[in-house]
Amino acid sequence: MINPFELQKERLLFFSKEPVDQLFAAYILLIGLDNFHVEMGPHPNSLLIRYSIQHYSLEALEKALTREGFHLEYRLLDNIRKHLIHYCEDVQYHNLKTPVPRTKNNAQEIFVKAYELHPHGDHDDTPKELREFK
Repeated sequence: MINPFELQKERLLFFSKEPVDQLFAAYILLIGLDNFHVEMGPHPNSLLIRYSIQHYSLEALEKALTREGFHLEYRLLDNIRKHLIHYCEDVQYHNLKTPVPRTKNNAQEIFVKAYELHPHGDHDDTPKELREFK
């Protein structure tokens, strides 16, 4: 079973310094999204975002912001971390849609439920009085 807290993500988005008003414009754009929380980040030119993997991914958000004309800024180490996050979120999202695999325990439960409905076990045609005869 998946822990719902593992689905909640908290990320920082870093914007380049130029154009100057893009941080506030991105804040206004993102605050209108459903099931999404955004606030000013702890670093200059950053936004702190919180979202669920069921609804959003960092990669999709970054692509959408770039398409809208925003300029994100990442250093080399941040870029590596970003690609790792993209991969992990993609795997986690696809695992959510994967059905629970059948195991030996599941197969055993199926047989138990099937045989509960039918009489089973050893059947002895000998009358009860003769079975106890010694």
